[in-house]
Amino acid sequence: MSSLLKVDNEVKGKVDAFRAQITSEAEDLVANFFPKKLLELDSFLKEPILNVQNLKDIQSEINLIVPDPITFTNSHDGVDVSNAKKRKLEDGIEDDDIQGSKSLAVPGGMLKCNGRLVDLIERVKPEIHTLIEKCNTVKMWVQLLIPRIEDGNNFGVSIQEETVAELRTVEGEAASYLDQISRYYITRAKLVSKIAKYPHVEDYRRTVSEIDEKQYISLKIIVSELRNQYVTLHDMILKNIEKIKRPRSSNADALY
Repeated sequence: MSSLLKVDNEVKGKVDAFRAQITSEAEDLVANFFPKKLLELDSFLKEPILNVQNLKDIQSEINLIVPDPITFTNSHDGVDVSNAKKRKLEDGIEDDDIQGSKSLAVPGGMLKCNGRLVDLIERVKPEIHTLIEKCNTVKMWVQLLIPRIEDGNNFGVSIQEETVAELRTVEGEAASYLDQISRYYITRAKLVSKIAKYPHVEDYRRTVSEIDEKQYISLKIIVSELRNQYVTLHDMILKNIEKIKRPRSSNADALY
């Protein structure tokens, strides 16, 4: 076969070394890292930060003061309402050019995020990154174990392909968790902007609280799913390790 394609010996040696490194790392991940990580995440799920009973404790205060309502003099007092609405502001902009209430000065210079959720997110995100990275390594290992395509005796190869598909699925789900966190920040920011613009509307404030509670529940589910994925991958690979490492039996030719 080597005569069909000429490969530089130095490059071949480096590729073989890479394959050996991936094999060693992946086998250690499955045998040691996966079970340790699932136990760590199981302990994480039992921590007080993920077991808040009253979700109102998760909410954060929106520190925006509701301004006093503006009273306009009606036309019966001898003042034309339309002219009153046209009064000029100090910067020369007419009231008609402004929609909603004027944004107020924020104490401290900015509206803070929900501190408790930010702390929790900063703990969960590295776990998501770790799962994606480790799954990618194990997936590469299994792919490198897939033998050349032949007719028949492919049951072990099908197990390898199913394992790769499962690892790819876990990678995709973990990436979706990161998207979910980004969407939370964007959605919350839009709502807080609405509160600054329409401070009299209580529904916006309540919606922010609801989103915070929903995100807290979602983060707990994410941690649970991360643990479950480590359990599933560890169990699946161990149960099929013989077929994954030796997809074709050595005595296949003896059957003929």
